[in-house]
Amino acid sequence: MKYNFDEPVDLKNIYSVKYTSLWHGESAGDDVIPLFVADMDFKTAPEILQALHRTVDFGLFGYTAAAAVPDYAQAVCGWWKTRYHCSFAPEAVVYSNGTVTALNNAVCTFTNVGDSIILQRPVYGHFTAAIENDCHRRVVSNHLLRSPDGFYTIDFDDLERKCADPQNRAMVFCSPANPVGRVWTREEIASVCEITRRHNVLLISDEVHCDIRRKGIEHHPILNVAQDLSNIILLTAVNKTFNLAGLQCANAIIPDPFLRARFVQAFGEHEPTQFAISALIAAYREGGDWLDQLNDYLDGNIDFVLDFLKKHLPWVKTRRPEGTYCMWLDFSACGLSDAEIHRRIYRGAKVILQDGTVHDPDQGSGFQRICVPCPRAVLRQSMERIAAQFTDFS
Repeated sequence: MKYNFDEPVDLKNIYSVKYTSLWHGESAGDDVIPLFVADMDFKTAPEILQALHRTVDFGLFGYTAAAAVPDYAQAVCGWWKTRYHCSFAPEAVVYSNGTVTALNNAVCTFTNVGDSIILQRPVYGHFTAAIENDCHRRVVSNHLLRSPDGFYTIDFDDLERKCADPQNRAMVFCSPANPVGRVWTREEIASVCEITRRHNVLLISDEVHCDIRRKGIEHHPILNVAQDLSNIILLTAVNKTFNLAGLQCANAIIPDPFLRARFVQAFGEHEPTQFAISALIAAYREGGDWLDQLNDYLDGNIDFVLDFLKKHLPWVKTRRPEGTYCMWLDFSACGLSDAEIHRRIYRGAKVILQDGTVHDPDQGSGFQRICVPCPRAVLRQSMERIAAQFTDFS
């Protein structure tokens, strides 16, 4: 490979949240391996680093405005057109300092306190926290259906019933799905669009993981599928793709001018830093080769975990995710309580994952989410530590 994803990176001295915070009540000590945050233990693309160095060399860090930099929105448009044949006007791009921030604004702008928001659990746990704690709305779950072999599909009959309820005013659609790893088919997305449009439900499509997927798997942007865009907001970011979460650079793509005007009016002024601007432009114009090789490496990491489980923990069930760099591991066959599974992994193995109930309070018992974008040697050490805690079940 042109890029060395096996290179170890010490995250302990660069303010990484993986090491500077206490999570799940566990100590973030030197011997802990944190695989719970959806960011990567890889340096970003050299082309992005060069752009950031040029920004530093200017030596001036005053106020900025994305609208004053046409290259910003044009770079977003160019990436989506080149990668996904998805076209939208530059004015459809609305900067946000984070995906959850944009989600909060959409929910608060287009729904009322006491309304309900549809989620498809298991789904990214921060959606629940944002909706309930930040926006003071209720979560209604259109639970995904899980087959005996762990393949998840959408319960469209239940979704129809949920959307028909006038209290359920919006839906957050995770595409690709985190943590279960589904990349939805065009037909599945079309059905979601048709149901939500028929019942006048706002559809917020979180597509921040769309660039991270397995070879041969195609992502379908919701803007390419929906027949009517008047109720659709697409959320995207360079964060997951290029490991730039700390630069706080996300975007809402809102083609409908009336929907966008209401969103922007309520959102107020949010502007990217010089670093976010220069990083996004470099990423979307020069980062494609790095991303392609990253996906190859991530495919290898995922295959490593699958092979390791087959050999050493065959009772832990999972499927090869079609997208994202997360894996959804089912430990329930061991018959242990969630607390004991947690104790063995987090304290015994000193590997920090995420309990399944974070992403699905109702049906997440027995599951753990692991994020695998790290050097393979680190991943191997983590899996060996976990396996050593369950030798009584091997």
